[in-house]
Amino acid sequence: MKHPETPPAFAKIFPTVTKDTNRFIEVVRLSNDERYKGQYLHWDKVKRLHPPQGFSREEVWMSLKFSRIGMRQIPLTDSKGNNFQFCVPDIVLKELHEIDIGAGGALGVPEPITNPQTKDRYLIRSLMEEAITSSQLEGAATTREVAKEMIRTGRAPRDTGEQMILNNFVTMQTITELKKEALTPKMVFAIHKLVTEKTLDDATAAGRFRRPDELRVVGDDYGEVFHAPPPAEQLEARLAAMCDFANGVTPPYFVHPVLRAIMLHFWLAYDHPFVDGNGRTARALFYWSMLRENCWLFEFISISHILRKAPAKYGRSFLYTETDDNDLTYFIVAQTQVIKRAIEALHSYVDAKTAEMQELESRVRAINLFNHRQAALIRHALKHPFQVYTFGSHQKSHQVAYQTARTDLLDLQAKGLFDARKRGRKIAFTSPDDLSSRLRKVGKTAEKA
Repeated sequence: MKHPETPPAFAKIFPTVTKDTNRFIEVVRLSNDERYKGQYLHWDKVKRLHPPQGFSREEVWMSLKFSRIGMRQIPLTDSKGNNFQFCVPDIVLKELHEIDIGAGGALGVPEPITNPQTKDRYLIRSLMEEAITSSQLEGAATTREVAKEMIRTGRAPRDTGEQMILNNFVTMQTITELKKEALTPKMVFAIHKLVTEKTLDDATAAGRFRRPDELRVVGDDYGEVFHAPPPAEQLEARLAAMCDFANGVTPPYFVHPVLRAIMLHFWLAYDHPFVDGNGRTARALFYWSMLRENCWLFEFISISHILRKAPAKYGRSFLYTETDDNDLTYFIVAQTQVIKRAIEALHSYVDAKTAEMQELESRVRAINLFNHRQAALIRHALKHPFQVYTFGSHQKSHQVAYQTARTDLLDLQAKGLFDARKRGRKIAFTSPDDLSSRLRKVGKTAEKA
């Protein structure tokens, strides 16, 4: 990834343009040109676009910067003591509105997510997806299939990549338990320790600040430095300031909860307070912040799944902020778009699973392997994983003789569709999580017969 060029200094362009009032007015209006509207462009992109006839790229840049006057500062500062700042352009307002609709209330939320019987299936899927892709962003080479098998079976990790994924899975589970608690340095250390357990060269580095001799700049293989974190001596005070910001103590004005979570994500990543695991910890804190603000849908959403598809864009959003007067809006624009796409991905996944269930229900009726009572039970079980059925419950539901209910359930068990085990004197039949795949297998066998 190439380091973006630092933009021309506004202070150098401004005096030249303001010598002619009419010219100045024309330059200010350039930001309304169609080629720039609806975007939040960095100089790195502006310099590649042909400016309107009669104007220079520098004048276009001055116009864009002029339209961003009135930014608000947050307590995060750079190495020179300058505050980071942000604005909320229309492009962000639109995304925030759509996130508010989808992430906080029931409006537009898929029914399977709100259904107590099915929501756990989607929760586990989301936790695994975030754990895997967040680790892959940091270099874990383990495939999704192998990682899911490890988590589902509970086997021990075989290498560092698998350990990173398991750590992230445990961390995400923990985050959902900590969502009501205020953020403290102790909690941040605990989260970092979970994220890095058994993955660091120096095991003592888990859950503590990096030391002065452990400073690691962020760069590439060719020696180009992208980011130099603040010195270790400042980390204690900076972490305390970050916790105040996360808990809403600062700044002295309202910050939209989604923006606060995004800026918290940036803050931890910028300070880079740990030897390793900073990115994973930063994303975990983003989730903590969103859940703390009752954006409960984020238990089911994976942002790293989206970030993994365009890691360079993720990195550039950090660099654009650092190279243009600490303007956090670049990172905010990128992350609100990621969040929106993550919500859309969840809806698409749920829609696909719902369609799959409907198709399976049709096949249950079509393959003619089951009587109407069994077909009804299977349709119910597809929507209620881990539901328990007994001879008595089936008998009562369909008003049949005990022997008929017994024959129905034992037949379903014999076909491999339900798991059964004794509970005292009764036999309990459980709807397995993989019932859909078992049903397909039975259907294919029947079609071949």
